Amino acid sequence: MLDFGKKITELVSNILGRSTIDKDAIEELIKGLQRILLQADVDVKLVYELSNNIRNRCFKEKIPTGFTLREHVTKVVYEELVGLLGKEKSDISDKRRIMLLGLYGVGKTTTAGKLARYFQKKGKRPALIACDYHRPAATEQLKQIANQLNVPIHIDDERNPYNAVKEGIKRFEKSDVIIIDTAGRDTLDKELSQELKKLGEIAKPDEVLLVIPADLGRVAGQQAAEFNKLVGITGVIVTKMDGTARGGAALSSCYATGAKVKFLGVGEKLDQLEQYDPVRFVSRMLGMGDLQTLMEKIKESELKEEDAKRIISGKFTLKDFYDQIAGMQKMGPLSGIMEMIPGLSTTLPEEIVHMQEEKLKKYKYIIDSMTKEERENPEIIHASRVKRIAKGAGVQEKDVRDLLKQYELTKKVIKKVGGTASLKRGQLAKLAKKFGLKF
Repeated sequence: MLDFGKKITELVSNILGRSTIDKDAIEELIKGLQRILLQADVDVKLVYELSNNIRNRCFKEKIPTGFTLREHVTKVVYEELVGLLGKEKSDISDKRRIMLLGLYGVGKTTTAGKLARYFQKKGKRPALIACDYHRPAATEQLKQIANQLNVPIHIDDERNPYNAVKEGIKRFEKSDVIIIDTAGRDTLDKELSQELKKLGEIAKPDEVLLVIPADLGRVAGQQAAEFNKLVGITGVIVTKMDGTARGGAALSSCYATGAKVKFLGVGEKLDQLEQYDPVRFVSRMLGMGDLQTLMEKIKESELKEEDAKRIISGKFTLKDFYDQIAGMQKMGPLSGIMEMIPGLSTTLPEEIVHMQEEKLKKYKYIIDSMTKEERENPEIIHASRVKRIAKGAGVQEKDVRDLLKQYELTKKVIKKVGGTASLKRGQLAKLAKKFGLKF
């Protein structure tokens, strides 16, 4: 989760988790939100507008029938954050021609590949057109991505971007979607700006998406406005959302300028592009989870839904533990997956969330060296068995103990939050239902 998202989660959990909620607690919550959002470079005007809205609604609105004050405050914070970051998701699955543009070095070419992968997962046939002939390695990079995805690509032999678009569109007439990667530019660069305008006139794209990195902060909104004047963008893709505290600034700034955020780049891999849905995004920020996205990711991966539910329920053996952790990693960073499970994002030990591939391989060797009885009943594994297992796996005894420790920690944490049953009952489920969320 983003830095600012994690801080908001902790703030809301700390204050609204108290036994008593009063006016002072609500003021503390508002001031905490102000501090976090201002540190994340969210525009001051937007922050104070949000603060006033929360304050007025919490103190002046009549608490809805069936709500406690705590639930009312949570609902208000939830709705106001959704309002700050954009109210609706936007779908582009029916678009035929998509043109990407952006500044230098924002990850635009990689994003073109991620979009192609996104459409592949939707059962469509994407194609790529290379129009960046200013950066020497751009076409080769896009070609490698295309080969990795087994997606057709058109590169003009004479490195002419206008011919590339004309010929590429003609060549890919039968493709479901054509993604055009243009050269990175400065909005003040007249030559490249004219090239972009002309490319737009030739391509006649259904969608013009501006690629902006999250670490631009509130400058993202200004860039979106400048590019919009230049070519008329239809949406924004915010990249580098996995490693910045300023993601909230980029999202809110784009929304404030009327530029609709359509996708988030949440990692470096080609699978790590998510459709932006403000409702789901804020739900995850507030620790309410996002099981809908989790189930979608499960369907996209090789992991079976019933297998994933076993680890969430806390009923799993050592072999299940390895299989599910390894399987979930196919869906993206484990930290992101855990955010989607209500109550788990802030309680799972860091060493499990950031488990590395090398450690997983080592765990596999250890589990393979165990007997069936040991895998199903790890509590019987004592000193002599640890020594035998370590020798058979070619690892140190401390590695075996480390695996057993992680397994027990995970079981305890999942039992603590109540497993899958808690998602269907209690205050969390009750509140989620009032918000229109489905767990």
